[in-house]
Amino acid sequence: MENEKIDLRSDTITQPTKEMRKAMMECEVGDDVSREDPTINRFEERTAEIFGKEAALFVPSGTFGNQCSIMTHTQSGNEIIVCDDSHIVQHEAGASALLSRVQLRTITPQNNAYMTLAEIESKLRKDKDIHYPTTGLICLEQATAYGNVYPQDLMRQIWEMAQYYGVPIHIDGARIFNAALALGTEPKELTKYCDSISICLSKGLCAPVGSVIAGDAEFIEKARVNRKILGGGMRQAGFLAACGMVAYEKMTDRLAEDHENAKLFAHLIDEDDRIEISRKPEISMVFVKLKNTEQTVEDLVEKITKKGLLTYLPEAGEIRFVMRYGITEKDVKKAAAILLGELQ
Repeated sequence: MENEKIDLRSDTITQPTKEMRKAMMECEVGDDVSREDPTINRFEERTAEIFGKEAALFVPSGTFGNQCSIMTHTQSGNEIIVCDDSHIVQHEAGASALLSRVQLRTITPQNNAYMTLAEIESKLRKDKDIHYPTTGLICLEQATAYGNVYPQDLMRQIWEMAQYYGVPIHIDGARIFNAALALGTEPKELTKYCDSISICLSKGLCAPVGSVIAGDAEFIEKARVNRKILGGGMRQAGFLAACGMVAYEKMTDRLAEDHENAKLFAHLIDEDDRIEISRKPEISMVFVKLKNTEQTVEDLVEKITKKGLLTYLPEAGEIRFVMRYGITEKDVKKAAAILLGELQ
């Protein structure tokens, strides 16, 4: 499908597919709060199977999934170790402090990609001291907010270290299928190195609403209570889970197309000496900075927007372009031409 406007703001821009709309119309539903929605029940069972966990729980959004997981893992006054540029820190409106009353101990990765084993271990509260909070949780993001992917062996090392100190690990897996694809493995091979994970259905997978969290049975039972407390207990939610089932069946493999489009876009613009690819595309995202020019990134975004290429205003001087369902190779080439044409 060729687009009049090329919207590369985010993979949240995706629309549900025809198969999803059909599944919504035809699915059987019930009261999920009473665990009587058969579509929800099947979807949660399928999620647990895909990610190698005992149980799963459908929730309204990715932020909800992360915050419900944090609330379930921690006690008031605990400290969480988390990357400074993670979604939990930057884009969840301070919810961890408000809802779970926990402190975030952030790490700025020196490799400009992801937290290392040494960086995480150095932040653990190993000594019992009345001046220190207790480390209650480590939060990883796979893939990261900047599209970097934690190597599988590093995840294993972090997991073994966390097990040694008795600290659980939660993964914000909003783009876990992208990460697994980039690493050439199955999602469950990544999620065996965590105690819980949240998975977003409404980004690259194209479902209209919803996320899901997975973990062991005890964790999910506690999370179900917290979901109710937070107002996330929904009734005939199977209409939404039906889209999630289609996403699992039809939309995970096609993410490879988004990855290839990201590589193509980066290749097309990288030869211009006024553009710097600030992070090598590992999944569906391309981040660029300007160099050798007095033009500001804000001015560039304004100009390309007028030409029909949409992206969000830059953060920390970087402009992000996200490939998604509905973006064709022709769109990618046109987007690159627009971007290069507006450089000064």
